[in-house]
Amino acid sequence: MDIFSKYLLTGLICIVALGQFVQVITRYVLQVPVMGLEETMLYPTVWLYILGSVNASRENSHIRANVLEIFIKTPRGHAILAVIGEIISLVVGLWLLSWAWDYTRYAWRVWRESPTLYIPTFYSDIALLIGLGLMMVYTAWHLFRHIHSLRTGEPA
Repeated sequence: MDIFSKYLLTGLICIVALGQFVQVITRYVLQVPVMGLEETMLYPTVWLYILGSVNASRENSHIRANVLEIFIKTPRGHAILAVIGEIISLVVGLWLLSWAWDYTRYAWRVWRESPTLYIPTFYSDIALLIGLGLMMVYTAWHLFRHIHSLRTGEPA
């Protein structure tokens, strides 16, 4: 899974960078903008953002502002704080996942298309549901790891 996500994210960032490079060269150097390039760049850009968030959730490397860690001195206290944080993340994430599900059902029903190339936007809209679902799986996994470390006393 690590290798797959590494290559997928690298490929997506290369596609986005190449698309931006082509856009700048054709628009500002050659003075010939490529029609529809913005529309096609929407898909890898959205998937890159969402899958990047999933990767941060998988690595448990999201930016956190745990001020309480300064005041808590024991490893057990840190583990309890981590469990509470993961539970809050899981509750908020599941709430957002329910909204993403509603939005996905709406996007499926309406089946919008991009204005120039008529590409269905559903393929970028579904990224939010898939990404939030994967983030919740990883959050639950980290929660179970923290609970296990609390029970056994081993580091998470």
